[in-house]
Amino acid sequence: MRRGIAATALVASLALTATACGGDDTEGGKSSSGKLSGTVTWWDTSTVGSEDKVFKKLAEGFTKLHPDVKINYVNVPFGEAQNKFKNAAQSGSGAPDVIRSEVAWTPEFADLGYLAPLDGTSALKDEKDFLPQAAASTKYNDKTYAVPQVIDSMGIFYNKKIFEQAGVTPPASIADLKTVSKTIKEKTGKTGLYLRGDDAYWFLSFLYGEGGNLVDAEKKQITVDNPAGVKAMKVVKDLVDTGAAKTDATDGWNNMQTAFKEGKVAMMINGPWAVTDTYAGKEFKDKTNLGITPVPAGSAGQGAPQGGHNLAVYAGSKNLEASYAFVEYMSSVDSQTTVAKELSLLPTRTSVYNKPTVSGNEMVAFFKPVVDKAVERPWIPEGGSLFAPLVTEYTKVLTGQTTPEKGAKTAGDAYRKLLKDWK
Repeated sequence: MRRGIAATALVASLALTATACGGDDTEGGKSSSGKLSGTVTWWDTSTVGSEDKVFKKLAEGFTKLHPDVKINYVNVPFGEAQNKFKNAAQSGSGAPDVIRSEVAWTPEFADLGYLAPLDGTSALKDEKDFLPQAAASTKYNDKTYAVPQVIDSMGIFYNKKIFEQAGVTPPASIADLKTVSKTIKEKTGKTGLYLRGDDAYWFLSFLYGEGGNLVDAEKKQITVDNPAGVKAMKVVKDLVDTGAAKTDATDGWNNMQTAFKEGKVAMMINGPWAVTDTYAGKEFKDKTNLGITPVPAGSAGQGAPQGGHNLAVYAGSKNLEASYAFVEYMSSVDSQTTVAKELSLLPTRTSVYNKPTVSGNEMVAFFKPVVDKAVERPWIPEGGSLFAPLVTEYTKVLTGQTTPEKGAKTAGDAYRKLLKDWK
């Protein structure tokens, strides 16, 4: 799930909310009989009202296997979790035993020394079963610091009824997107696309589509402001200027979801994390009205970012054994099968895709090939920090406060300050 990756930059100075946690005062371990005991505090960052219910219930099932362990479930807003965890870990007070970490956070937390290595622990049971691209984000300096829980990418969600009314088909390219949006407006009066403007993660598909990227990690080179990056900025600005898309500068997730679920717009770009919430909208009480297609291709091809979430263990946990066991349980075949069935989130274990309830899931079936072709992000400690300067310029470009050229250049300059000795 990814509701607001850029929002983390806004909460760096947030005071840490006090919560009971294993990293502070919840001792535990194994008894002489080998039983696990104590408390494991888990920070879940999933969507409240849909995903959280499933994850909380699943976590409670761990206590049936280990009745002497208490699971302290805490749902932390995704936009706050990154900095809240860093603040807690740095101070040595208030960090959870286990955190649901966005894939880009894992190498950052590991680089800071906040995560426990998982190699040789029960947390990495059947490690070879994990998808290679999902496991990639869990590695740092030849050690494993997390276990992949879900993997995702993005596509175009569209309202089939509106498309039928307008007599259009899903767009395959940016040019198609503009034509389809124009026809939808003419035939139905509705806006074609809601383009989220307050989160630069939604910009990546356009950047990749023009052959660009944020950085080239192998060459240690900044690329967000090269010609491809500038062109991608021009593409999104043109979509807004021509009326093919509407956008926002704040509260983009709720604005986008509400507009799409109420049938005010025909399309949005989103991922499997949004399926359950989308089904709750009046337009999609009939689930068959929701269509999903790959993001439109740019001049260089079609691309979408690889995302997802990992489960990581806090290095300062006082109940490491139970924490390892909890991570093993939450990433097991049975747990991932449940999550895929209930939430249509993509498993990270190869074997789970063979389960009938998973292989028969329409959303999983659509997104799996998309994930297989998704663009892998740079797994560097600064990866999660690349979005803060970019979203500022992305929003400014979309709302006409700066030009695509200046926006890309300013983002690139910020990257060079962040990544020392990079070109």
